[in-house]
Amino acid sequence: MSHHIVEVIHLRHIYPDGTIAIKDVSFRITHGESVAIIGANGAGKSTLLQHLNGCLEATSGQIRIGDMPLTKATLPDIRRTVGMVFQNPDDQLFMPTVFDDVAFGPLNLGLVGADVEKRVTEALIQVGADHLRAKPPYHLSGGEKKRVAIATVLAMTPDILVLDEPTNGLDPYARRQIMSLLQEFHHTKIFTTHDLDMVLELCQRTIILHEGEIRADGPTGEIFRNDDLLTACRLEKPLAMQGCPLCSREADTTKP
Repeated sequence: MSHHIVEVIHLRHIYPDGTIAIKDVSFRITHGESVAIIGANGAGKSTLLQHLNGCLEATSGQIRIGDMPLTKATLPDIRRTVGMVFQNPDDQLFMPTVFDDVAFGPLNLGLVGADVEKRVTEALIQVGADHLRAKPPYHLSGGEKKRVAIATVLAMTPDILVLDEPTNGLDPYARRQIMSLLQEFHHTKIFTTHDLDMVLELCQRTIILHEGEIRADGPTGEIFRNDDLLTACRLEKPLAMQGCPLCSREADTTKP
């Protein structure tokens, strides 16, 4: 199962304008882990994720997927292993129909005919979107686009699923659907999000990124109980850990 392992070694990324987005970041994620990478806006989360399947090239440092270092030569194999779902589904949906979008990956893997149909159907059923297969992507709602974007990745049968803000902009029903889907994916999954209640529910491990550096990496519950750490990184506890302000006010009014 070594191909399920993600290792980031002294990663550094500087954009052409001189912005240092990632500063000497290292971590290791093993098979089956569900890991959230959280932080305030501008912390470097999306930049970090885009290195995991070669969308961005590191200024220095190394990415390893299992025993394989990420290089130009290994990039095709790594992209078959690491499925990346971008924050904006419009970045992934560009074909005339949903079916065509989901089929794009399997076709590029060399599959044909019934094998492609099987991959597409299974992926769309998995995200609850098989009824959308003939629709143009631009006719879909935001939640539908998210599900189809995930299906385009699942059709490649990745061992590692990487998602950038998977529930961003979704209504509560669509959010719950995406969360259920992630719970059912039993391989390694890594995602960024501002939805800390989702992190609390889905992830045993959380990494806090702040100003391009890792400030914490450990059990999710411990991290969310560290008030000083959260304040320093411009984060708040999940709502589930904050208690109900209305209940507190009502309790105060009933005191003698």
